[in-house]
Amino acid sequence: MNQKTGLYFGSFNPIHNGHLIIANFMLEAANLDEVWFIVTPQNPHKNPKNLLNEYDRLHLVELAIADNDRFYCSNIEFRLPRPSYTIDTLTYLKENYPNKDFQIIIGGDSYQNILSWKNAEVLLRNHTILVYNRPGFETKKLDIPSNIHFFDSPALHISATYIRNQIKNKKSIKYLVPEAVEKYLEESGSYQS
Repeated sequence: MNQKTGLYFGSFNPIHNGHLIIANFMLEAANLDEVWFIVTPQNPHKNPKNLLNEYDRLHLVELAIADNDRFYCSNIEFRLPRPSYTIDTLTYLKENYPNKDFQIIIGGDSYQNILSWKNAEVLLRNHTILVYNRPGFETKKLDIPSNIHFFDSPALHISATYIRNQIKNKKSIKYLVPEAVEKYLEESGSYQS
């Protein structure tokens, strides 16, 4: 039987406890065997000017998940054409990991915009999509195909933007990010300018 692997795509700019809570929630709620954090070097829907270097963001994810053997950090999109498109990454992963049943983890905000994604109809038709609720992005669940599943996850109002602003304004980010991430950001001076 194929291993059920949740793919959690993100800029993780920076990764924070909200990401980890959602990943752990989806691991349990969707009965996944593991969750892969796919660090996206360039999201086609986001402005790249506020992004920390991709290798720094990858390192922060590695620090954040080091104590969980069911979480895996992937730099797969670093080797693919940019900007990164979910459908292209999935095609590559399915070819290289045929023993995995890849399932896409997205928030309700992303689900609302999924029809604007590259090859959205193929994505929606051929892949299992796990949607967790995001406050302010309620989803209509009428006429939903059987490969799309909705989960009432813990509602969190932590955002990477808020964390970046806290750092820029020399305010504490304690308890918003894992301790190792906080220490790295403090020592590296990331997001301070």
